[in-house]
Amino acid sequence: MTDHTTSSDFTRDELMEVNAARALAGARTCFVGIGLPSTAANLARATVNPDLVLIYESGTIGSKPTRLPLSIGDGELAETADAVVPVPEMFNYWLQGGRIDVGFLGAAQVDRYANINTTVVNRGPDKPEGRLPGAGGAPEIASNCGKVLMVLRHSTRNFVPKLDFVTTLGHGAGPGDRKKLGMPGAGPVAVITDLGVLRPDPATAELMLTELHPGVSVEQVRAATGWELRVSDELGATEPPTPQELAALRALKNAGKSAGKDA
Repeated sequence: MTDHTTSSDFTRDELMEVNAARALAGARTCFVGIGLPSTAANLARATVNPDLVLIYESGTIGSKPTRLPLSIGDGELAETADAVVPVPEMFNYWLQGGRIDVGFLGAAQVDRYANINTTVVNRGPDKPEGRLPGAGGAPEIASNCGKVLMVLRHSTRNFVPKLDFVTTLGHGAGPGDRKKLGMPGAGPVAVITDLGVLRPDPATAELMLTELHPGVSVEQVRAATGWELRVSDELGATEPPTPQELAALRALKNAGKSAGKDA
């Protein structure tokens, strides 16, 4: 999806990334997915939460990269970390032990209950399945972190009525599914997109629109959603990025581009 420019001096992607970073205000530890979640988490450290401890699947704890990491194996994650532990320890002790506050994930497909597909997509009759990166640590992150945040661009391609494959459980088929399956974490509490913010209804666990980004209408969000999206009775609006937030975000991205050229 194109990074559409808004009527102001920032793009929809920047709106999404800044609001995703703001969602980490007050968190202590964050298990970070690569891509948009990593952008948001590193921006949070540079703005709303400088003490945030970033944890990556490769075993790095307290990473402080000066640019956006290219992957979970990026050397700067280890070089700037407070500690590097074996991957089995990361999952068995830190993650499954309930020692991480927030998991931040992306997705290729999301359904109305915040279940995630990152494995395969149906490309239509007589076409082979479209292969995606796969689960990685996402199922364990979504199961065991205190809560889960998600960030992805908003379109009917991504927000679908039925997943082609369930990679990671969000709220299953509704209230009570997580508890029935023995999942200790609260699961997804917010999905931040380039159009607004969706949160699960406390009664039904179904995602509903709770906040709109500047310049976006309810009709736009509904048209970009593959099911009949409910809207909160107390629909709010997000604040535009501040000059400081934009400067920090652009500095991280520009440093990442330079690293990619030098690699």
